[in-house]
Amino acid sequence: MKYMLTYDLMESARNTNQWLGATARAIGAYPAMAATGNPLVEWIKAWGEVTERTFARMVVKPDWGISAVKGDDGRDHTVRLETVIAKPFGDLVHFRVPGRFPRERRVLLVAPMSGHYATLLRKTVISLLPDCEVFITDWHNARDIPVSEGKFDVEDYTLYVTEFMRHLGADLHVMAICQPAPLVLAATAILAEEAPEAQPRSLILIGGPIDPDANATDVTDFGRRTTMGVLEQTVIQQVGFKYRGVGRMVYPGLLQLASFMSMNAETHTQSFVDQIFRAAKGQVADHDKHNAFYDEYLAVMDMTAEFYLSTVERIFKGREIARNAFEVAGRPVDIGRISTVAVMVVEGEKDDISAPGQCLAALDLLTGLPGGKKAAHLEPGAGHYGIFAGKSWRDNIRPLVLKFMDANGGHAQRRSRPVAVLPHVAAQGGD
Repeated sequence: MKYMLTYDLMESARNTNQWLGATARAIGAYPAMAATGNPLVEWIKAWGEVTERTFARMVVKPDWGISAVKGDDGRDHTVRLETVIAKPFGDLVHFRVPGRFPRERRVLLVAPMSGHYATLLRKTVISLLPDCEVFITDWHNARDIPVSEGKFDVEDYTLYVTEFMRHLGADLHVMAICQPAPLVLAATAILAEEAPEAQPRSLILIGGPIDPDANATDVTDFGRRTTMGVLEQTVIQQVGFKYRGVGRMVYPGLLQLASFMSMNAETHTQSFVDQIFRAAKGQVADHDKHNAFYDEYLAVMDMTAEFYLSTVERIFKGREIARNAFEVAGRPVDIGRISTVAVMVVEGEKDDISAPGQCLAALDLLTGLPGGKKAAHLEPGAGHYGIFAGKSWRDNIRPLVLKFMDANGGHAQRRSRPVAVLPHVAAQGGD
């Protein structure tokens, strides 16, 4: 499969389905068709509407959709995205709130590079903005990065995070969501050895595979069962001529999406069938529950082949982080060197991606960290998404995380009245 032809065939199939949906929607909307009085017309139009939107959003990066945050003065302050550091494979972005007194909690969210854009953490950002200065790693779609920019694997990812943390300075709290947890742990260890003054105040690891063998899931079992040769031959493709990254070897987002969907195929199928029924009855909207979820879920990005393969080989198969045997640029990274950074682990009881125990393994690796600087929380009944963006995060985990930051912030936190973030509202509706 490692050819441009297979990549372009997938993109052609997506384009064709998008075109078929648009055509069906246009036919169903034609006045002459409505004059027939045939109810099938509405079903054709509804199918086309849902199909076109489904395949169109697969190649579009979602907007952050965060327009304003309410400040202590009762006014709505605009939220501006500012790039602090721009690099070929990802940027460090700040959600700046002009006119608002800067928050003393400075938080770096390290977003996963696992098929979706950093906007997957939109709700996490919204929940933190009222109380924190929020920064995030905004990873780029590999299909848009020219081959001339070179490779990007787990070591490069670790070095990117290390650079971002060093730039933001010691007065910082870092949250690693899911996939980056082991690499952020390694980045912190690098700072502990090379630049102790740049270490963050605290590190919160949320649902990450520090030790995939601690409690195996279907995801980790797949990585263990499948050989690297099979993975390279079946999932790696070469970006076609349509994009700037032409010729780059990637794990395509569309292929990743097919894998995501297959894990809960029956649920997704029923969801789309129900949406077609609602569309036929005129009960859908741009930001209804279905569209709000799938606009994000279906928006996927390509991952560099070397990042995906090195993640499987070194994090899952070789368990290099779990064994404290990880190296960057030929130099060993000793996680035991971390001795001043407070570390909190958050897991979900029903997490079927990174099961309880996988992330908790980080605390055993922190041999140089006093017990008083370690904390762990297992959220009852929570799945993977819920521990960083769902109800469990909002009601239970977020308050605990903020309290942990304050306890290890090295400064007195400025207390403020409750504030709220205002989500982006489309121009065609609402105020």
